[in-house]
Amino acid sequence: MPPSPLTLIRSIPTDLTETLLAHADTKLVSGERVLARFQTDLNAGLHFHQGLIVLTSQRLLHVESTKGGDLQFKEWRIRDIDDLVLEEFGATAAIHLMQSKASAYHWRATGGRVREADSLVAKFKDQRKVVLAQTPGDQATDLDESDVDAVEAEVTGPPSKAMVRLWQFVRPWRKQMALATVLTLASTGAGLIWPGLTMPLVDKVLIPLQAGETGIKRNLVYYYVSGLAAAAVLAWALNWAKTYILARVSERVASQLRRQTFNHIQELSLTYFNKKRTGDLISRISSDTDEICYFISVNLIGFADDVLMILFTAAILISIDPMMALFALAPLPIVGWLVQRVRGLLRGGFAAGSRAWSQMTSVLADTIPGVRVVKAFAQERREIERFRSADQQVLDANDRVNKTWSFFEPMIGLLTDTGLLVVWGWGAWSVAHHHITVGVLTGFIAYISRFYGRLDSMSRMLAAVQRAAASAHRVFDVLDVKPDMPITTATRSVGRLKGEIEFKDVKFRYGSRQIMKGVSLKIAPGEMIGLVGPSGAGKTTLVNLACRFFEVSEGAILVDGSDLRELNVEDYRKNLGLVLQEPYLFYGTIMENIAYGKQNASRAEIIAAARAARAHEFIMRLQDGYDSMVGERGQQLSGGERQRISIARALLIDPAILILDEATSSVDTETEREIQTALENLITGRTTIAIAHRLGTLRRANRLVVMDDGRISEIGTHEELLQSSGTYARLHEAMLEVTNG
Repeated sequence: MPPSPLTLIRSIPTDLTETLLAHADTKLVSGERVLARFQTDLNAGLHFHQGLIVLTSQRLLHVESTKGGDLQFKEWRIRDIDDLVLEEFGATAAIHLMQSKASAYHWRATGGRVREADSLVAKFKDQRKVVLAQTPGDQATDLDESDVDAVEAEVTGPPSKAMVRLWQFVRPWRKQMALATVLTLASTGAGLIWPGLTMPLVDKVLIPLQAGETGIKRNLVYYYVSGLAAAAVLAWALNWAKTYILARVSERVASQLRRQTFNHIQELSLTYFNKKRTGDLISRISSDTDEICYFISVNLIGFADDVLMILFTAAILISIDPMMALFALAPLPIVGWLVQRVRGLLRGGFAAGSRAWSQMTSVLADTIPGVRVVKAFAQERREIERFRSADQQVLDANDRVNKTWSFFEPMIGLLTDTGLLVVWGWGAWSVAHHHITVGVLTGFIAYISRFYGRLDSMSRMLAAVQRAAASAHRVFDVLDVKPDMPITTATRSVGRLKGEIEFKDVKFRYGSRQIMKGVSLKIAPGEMIGLVGPSGAGKTTLVNLACRFFEVSEGAILVDGSDLRELNVEDYRKNLGLVLQEPYLFYGTIMENIAYGKQNASRAEIIAAARAARAHEFIMRLQDGYDSMVGERGQQLSGGERQRISIARALLIDPAILILDEATSSVDTETEREIQTALENLITGRTTIAIAHRLGTLRRANRLVVMDDGRISEIGTHEELLQSSGTYARLHEAMLEVTNG
């Protein structure tokens, strides 16, 4: 007896894994097949714990071990599950099983298993559509693992929907598209001139000449040959004009798609980016829009050209000889049936290929910027293997498409050759019985060759439509994400703020985690607040809420007495200056990086900001001074130099509110003194919220706010908190021990 599908999907050869697989195997019912599996490695308390999720053609199964060593089994019918939702938290991820618009159950896993989790969720969505499409009396569709990817794009909906939606981007160039359509009609007509001139050329010139007849007018030869040449030149000119117009339109449509997608991404909050991989977003904006461009420029009007050519040719064939035309058109129903059969397979294959390509791009986006870490830990081989695995997924997805396509295309060729063979046979019989002339048969064969050529081209169009539809869906998937803090008529524009900030019972939930648990704090204009507390206490989250990178779940944040949610987010952030622990510099010159927040700043203003940030001296020691390139992410500068440029960037915009997130935690003592001096210039006269562990920064704060487990536990000055012998006193003592060695 062959092993069941479940026993063939082992990934980690451990005794516990084998036990989980075997136990799930015993729960399969007759006719139920395994489609996918995912191995969890965390429990709800984020402790390492192995479990197994199995997706079958009918159910979702879960097996895990208990503390006592027993196995716990759960099951859900696919029909009873609303959705599976993957939520990423950076180092960890969660899969939520949704019922009645709420999370009925969830599994946790480490961040390294996100790709496998995403694959499971995608396959579940595909199978759920298949199950829901069936009548209540039907059994679930039986798909094996190799066929799952074949329906992966069913979640995208029919390609016609994506193509219709794509029209809104083509509409601005509808006049050019109309002209291209007219040129297509003309070029199609020009292409039909050749076979029409071939018939009289053969009957009136070539056959009489071969028979030795005299009196054949030489002018007829020149007439027909000149006509053929003129038709060829006309067809070339029309096709050239059509191709040029379509190329221009397609490039502009792709450009508009790229710009609109990128613009839309800029409107989304950090919550969206925390759940997406950089490589996947890059792939959608670049590769997928390029695929759409190719479709419009090469395939779209080409398809219309093929349809017109087939219709015109069919009409001409029927007018020449109805019976022979019937034989010639006989393969059409079979071709249509084949197209319908492979349509879904190709669409699913292209969707799987796009997903695999974006995963491979994500590996590149992770590894290349982090090459220093890779080399520092000698993990080159590991990254090579990771890329090989991602590339193998691309290869496997493309192989599945090629397997279908390699059968489909030659089959179309076989059918057309069969039809052509029948036409030759019937035509020869008709010539022998004087029903048609040799010229008519020759012209008929020329027409039928063009007919079958366009039929083959239309079959290729099938793959192009499915590929473009999959790409369009991936782009529209981004455009359909609604910004959670949009600028509307209800949002109020603001100018220069005073800088008063008040947190009123602020709570914040990220996924299933309650991070902020009711924070109330009022900061006066120009006051400096120091945020301290153990790691994970909620300091950075509070700062992110103040920047409105996230929306509060409950409560409110007031700025100058107005709810932050009522303010224009762009206007508000123009009042913010942000200095991070790891400053991000863009590829470009030092001057461009300092002026990033104020593009119209003069050179004198930039230099003044750099002087105040204690950066001017080291900048002038560089070969090109302010025009020196900083390299990608500023890697050509030291950490302290990058930090001072970041401070200069914040100084230049003259913010009303300043956010300092561990600004001196990763530099040496001498560099810290330079940065502290720069920070003094930056802090003066501004409302400042500083997350800091260094004593120098904390002593400058008007008040220190101690956070612990998402709450404020203490508030006071440095001296007051030391005397209270609370959390801050313990943290301060620990910092002194570290400082004194």
